[in-house]
Amino acid sequence: MNVRFSLLRVGLTGTLLVVLAAILGPIFAPYGPHEIDITRELMSPEMAGGLGTGVNGIDVFSWLLHGARVSLLVGFSVVGIGLTVGLGVGLIAGYFGGWFDTVLMRIIDVLLAFPGILLAIYIAAILPPSLGNVILALSVTGWVGYARLVRGQVLTVREREYVQASRALGAGPLWIIRKHLVPNILGPVLVHVSFGLGGAILGEAALSFLGLGVAPGTPSWGALLDEGAQYLLVAPHLAIAPGVAIAVAVLSFNCLGDGLRDYLDSRRT
Repeated sequence: MNVRFSLLRVGLTGTLLVVLAAILGPIFAPYGPHEIDITRELMSPEMAGGLGTGVNGIDVFSWLLHGARVSLLVGFSVVGIGLTVGLGVGLIAGYFGGWFDTVLMRIIDVLLAFPGILLAIYIAAILPPSLGNVILALSVTGWVGYARLVRGQVLTVREREYVQASRALGAGPLWIIRKHLVPNILGPVLVHVSFGLGGAILGEAALSFLGLGVAPGTPSWGALLDEGAQYLLVAPHLAIAPGVAIAVAVLSFNCLGDGLRDYLDSRRT
């Protein structure tokens, strides 16, 4: 039990730090994201202080704080779209079944035949770089996992005695979905949401690293990592700083998901 709660605490602490960095970071950042100083270009942390400087003398620490807002915006947007679509589609397919369920599962099988990141790369490659297009590219397949999870949970819950009793007493589908199905599937869905946040942040960083993400000049951890890879032998801090930021954010959300899953399982037992 202590290990379970420790994992949950680690995830909550890391998630809180990332969220605070996104909300308050740009306010307390020592420099703006577009402030340059050619005389301080590619200076190490020992010479420039903080986390050092990057190309054109940008402050790496300030860039990371501003980039946290972009990463979280992408993460919450992709998860929000995927959850909304997947929850609605999964509830309808799982409860009513029939031809809609059959068609849905075939569509999901087709989408799962392609790795999600490769499909996102293809979509981002044919669209101009922008934050909205990154969200769109990651959302195309982002709903599939939620739809499968919700459908599977609904197939189990709808056969339970209290659902059958409500149906026998004349309760309509909307009432049963709202009162019985949704509350009983929220636990696994919340766990999936926490994992989805980490995956979306990692996906945005991957697209930006490949030059297919946000527009040039937009603060992004992936874009900074791309620049750092070009100067890895000259200024390794330029790649290490965003790499650590991405790792901490993804690890925090994954720990939060693992902790929630263990906590919910312990509550059931």
